[in-house]
Amino acid sequence: MLKRLLISSSSSTRRHHNFAKKSATNFHFYATFSKTWGSNSFSSVSWPLSVVFCRRINFSRVMAMAEYNPETTSSKTHKRTNRLATEHSPYLLQHAHNPVDWYPWGEEAFADARRRDVPIFLSIGYSTCHWCHVMEVESFENEEVAKLLNDWFVSIKVDREERPDVDKVYMTYVQALYGGGGWPLSVFLSPDLKPLMGGTYFPPDDKYGRPGFKTILWKVKEAWESKRDVLVQSGSFAIEQLSEALSTAARLDKLPDGVPQMALKLCAEQLADSYDSKYGGFGSAPKFPRPVEAQLMLYHSKKLEETGRSEGAKEDLSMVITTLECMARGGIHDHVGGGFHRYSVDECWHVPHFEKMLYDQGQLANVYLDVFSITKDVFYSTMARDILDYLRRDMIGPNGEIFSAEDADSAESEDVTRKKEGAFYVWTSHEVDHALGEHADLFKEHYYVKSSGNCDLSSMSDPHNEFKGKNVLIERNSISAMASKYGMPVQKYLEILGICLQKLFDIRSKRLRPHLDDKVIVSWNGLAISSFARASKILKGEPVGTTFYFPVTGTNSEEYREVAEKAASFIRKNLYNQQTCRLQHSFRNGPSKAPGFLDDYAFLISGLLDLYEVGGSVFWLAWAIELQRMQDELFLDKEGGGYFNTPGEDPSVLLRVKEDHDGAEPSGNSVSVINLVRLASLVSSTKSDNYRQNAERLLAVFEKRLKDTAMAVPLMCCAADMLAVPSHKQVVLVGCKPSVEFDSMLAAAHASYNPNRTVIHINPNDDEERAFWEETNENIALMAKNNFAADKVVALVCQNFTCSPVVDNPRSLESLLSK
Repeated sequence: MLKRLLISSSSSTRRHHNFAKKSATNFHFYATFSKTWGSNSFSSVSWPLSVVFCRRINFSRVMAMAEYNPETTSSKTHKRTNRLATEHSPYLLQHAHNPVDWYPWGEEAFADARRRDVPIFLSIGYSTCHWCHVMEVESFENEEVAKLLNDWFVSIKVDREERPDVDKVYMTYVQALYGGGGWPLSVFLSPDLKPLMGGTYFPPDDKYGRPGFKTILWKVKEAWESKRDVLVQSGSFAIEQLSEALSTAARLDKLPDGVPQMALKLCAEQLADSYDSKYGGFGSAPKFPRPVEAQLMLYHSKKLEETGRSEGAKEDLSMVITTLECMARGGIHDHVGGGFHRYSVDECWHVPHFEKMLYDQGQLANVYLDVFSITKDVFYSTMARDILDYLRRDMIGPNGEIFSAEDADSAESEDVTRKKEGAFYVWTSHEVDHALGEHADLFKEHYYVKSSGNCDLSSMSDPHNEFKGKNVLIERNSISAMASKYGMPVQKYLEILGICLQKLFDIRSKRLRPHLDDKVIVSWNGLAISSFARASKILKGEPVGTTFYFPVTGTNSEEYREVAEKAASFIRKNLYNQQTCRLQHSFRNGPSKAPGFLDDYAFLISGLLDLYEVGGSVFWLAWAIELQRMQDELFLDKEGGGYFNTPGEDPSVLLRVKEDHDGAEPSGNSVSVINLVRLASLVSSTKSDNYRQNAERLLAVFEKRLKDTAMAVPLMCCAADMLAVPSHKQVVLVGCKPSVEFDSMLAAAHASYNPNRTVIHINPNDDEERAFWEETNENIALMAKNNFAADKVVALVCQNFTCSPVVDNPRSLESLLSK
């Protein structure tokens, strides 16, 4: 029995677009498609889309997978080289020595398809995608398959992280037709780029009554030759329907009264209904970290608390706390090296898909920081440090750039070409005994290490015994209970665990590492910049003398802000054109050809605002304002409202989507609303009004989504409520900086959890700052001038055009903000 795990196109989360079922028109499209292929061929062609992206398909372990090693199989043999060898993308370079005559996405490939009058085979994936590697070994390294592709098609390979705009078009098509999608994405196109048929992973040969990739190729060729007109017509119709569905305009200039509050409440209720009270998380296995869900519940909890509904507030907070604790103690957390893996295949967060993504790390660190600011429990601050220290150690380049991902797969030794998922991370009981000596028994009991292997907590953990005899570290008992059992103080117990983890880390460091995707993506760096910046101030709330244990380094939290500044500086230097004020999307050995997309602007603006608010230079705020101006110019639908995901300047990208789904990554539109609300609280009234109007019209575009399926847009629900708050709270700090006093006041300003708060800081003695605020917001400049004192730092808390009396010490400021 196959284990089928559905994963969607939107940042690897489960999602369904059932356009074909929602209207008679789209049903007609579905029926036309079926007629084109014939009922039998349609069902056989479409089958992989019900399987989608299968993490543990037992196709005899997918041809035994003994040959799988994209680096040794491809790049070391070098029997041939194709056009991908000149590309910068790690994913494309992995395919540079396939016998398939690959093209990168571009006019050269399109022209060749038109000249030869043949369909295009488009393959989309990314360098740390496990099943992309499998399909490469089985099909794209296969001489027979390569000949069919080369003779009958023009083949194009796309890195979905480098060209998310191209991926979005064809993933949306696949999802609309079949209800799911994933990577590798396999789509057949006409020479004018209209989709003809799509799927995900295909095994090379027919098995279990299912068609293999060679059969699919033959069927597409046959249909192209015999039913071309109908085929092309259905592809064109599909794009027309999707374009109409995904670029809707606002019905009104703003959401009707009450909709933001209703959407927030509905989303919280829907998430609560899906909550797993035993293991935490929202939904069933496979379990993905979806930080926007935790953000929604924290936000809703605070709203309930503010209105006196403390029991409901505690329930919402408890769901987040349990989820974060279960994740931290589960195998999805890398206990030895820090950070989190992509998702868990079981319900108890135990056996993960071992890939590590930057976008997960940045968002999860922020959620742990938020919960620490609410509870003051150092468990959560330590977990935030765990993630950030992993990034600092393993994922940051020499110039401060932050890399994209680490693969799930690696080789077990130099003399073995086969790669296995999780090989770098799992342990045998014998390895632990040999490494830890006298502490081995304590460690094994704490992390549930067994001689037979420990992937037995769920029937879904290891259905095909891939990890027999292997252990994925997981904490099943509390620290205090284990310390008591061993008759030692908790601190001593933690110290022993830290020593053990350090020893295992040193041993693991000698293993062959998973592939590192050292591509620098602006949007993902923006998420990481935010968490590093916020950590620099929020972590100052940790009790003096807090002890940290490996893999946490216990660094001075101010160093985290330096990491954020270096990453932002790298982007400005390498991926920003100061003449045109435009971003490029990614960097590896130079900027990519792709322009910056909505997410790049929105996520970077958010990170820059956080960087400014924790004490960064006003330079970062000025850049954020400039990027927002350019975002409005490139992406804003001035007629219909909302932001498109692309600039719309590339004719080869057939859809401009107004993305709303908050998945593993939040949507650019959701983040943009929050950015606009924050910016509106910083600038003068005229510009502030303009920001708010754009935010109001943006939300009006997604009115139906907020009313009907709020759970799909949790961050947008928060954003809608934030915009509905009558006035953002402003904390204005005035004084000389840098100084210890100023830094302490900044830490106090960030000590409590409040998304509806903006921190502004100004040194009137600084000519650059004074000039900036005189131009940007005269009220702030005047406030600073009237309250400046050379010998102290003062703070004012303003809301609804009224400011509190000044306070001049951190404790008084914290007290004022807690009211």
